[in-house]
Amino acid sequence: MSSSDRVRVRGLSIYRPIIYGNTAVALTQKERDALPSPDHTHRWTVAVRSAASPQNSDQVGGADDLSYFIKRVTFKLHDTYPSPTRNIDKPPFEVTETGWGEFEIIIRITFIQEAAEKTMTLLHHLKLHPWTVSGEPEIPPLDVALKAGPVHSWQYDEIVFNDPFQNFLNLLTAHPPTMIPKAKRKPIPFHLANPGSFEESKGGTPEFHAGMIAEEADRLDEARKKIIAETERLRNELIQKEAELEKAKKQLADSA
Repeated sequence: MSSSDRVRVRGLSIYRPIIYGNTAVALTQKERDALPSPDHTHRWTVAVRSAASPQNSDQVGGADDLSYFIKRVTFKLHDTYPSPTRNIDKPPFEVTETGWGEFEIIIRITFIQEAAEKTMTLLHHLKLHPWTVSGEPEIPPLDVALKAGPVHSWQYDEIVFNDPFQNFLNLLTAHPPTMIPKAKRKPIPFHLANPGSFEESKGGTPEFHAGMIAEEADRLDEARKKIIAETERLRNELIQKEAELEKAKKQLADSA
C-alpha cells in the first residue's frame, strides 16, 4: 500500500444504498409442534442487505454482496434468546429465528479496516403481524395469517462516506451498486410514516424503487415547511401575548 492510498479525498462523498428489516411467516400448527418451544408462532429473518432485489426472486433486497465494505453485522436480539448477540462476519448478513413476540433489535454495522469509519447503529422493530393503517397491532387467527403470507418490514437507508481514504474509495468504485428500479414494478414496502402506501404494499414481495425515495424527500420537505410555518405562528402568538401582558402591566401601574 502506497502512502497516497492513506490520503483522504477531501470534498468527496460516496454512498451505498442498503435496506434493513425483517420478513416473518406464520408457522403451521405442525411446524409449531415440532419446535423446542411450541409457543413460537412465527419464523422470521432480520437482515442488512443491498437495496436492489435479485432478479426473479421473492427476496426483498440483497442483489449485491456487501462484504467489500462491511466486515460484520451484529444483531442484538431479545435477552430471552440463547446468545442474544449474534455476530455475522460474512454474507448474507442475517439471522433467522422463531418466536411469538415483537421487540426492538439493535443492529450494528462494522466496516472494513480500510474504511476507517465508526460502527453504525440502527434500530429495527421486529414485525410479525400484518400491517394496519393505524399501526395498532392486530393478531389474526392462524388460518388468516397463513393465507395472508409473509409480513415484510423494511427500511431504506444510504450509508454516506465523506472524505474517504483513496484505497477505500478505490474499493467502492470497483463495486458499483445495482441500482433500484426507477419506477414501481412490484408492491412497495409499507411504512407508518407514509400511510398512503398501505394499499400499494399489497399483492406480493415488495421492492424499493427510486420514485419512493423522491416521494419521501418531497414529504420531508413538506413537513419541514409545516414546521417552519407553525414555528412562525407560535412566535407571532407569543409576541402578541407579551404585548398584551405589557399593556395589562401598564394599566395596573396607571391605576395605582
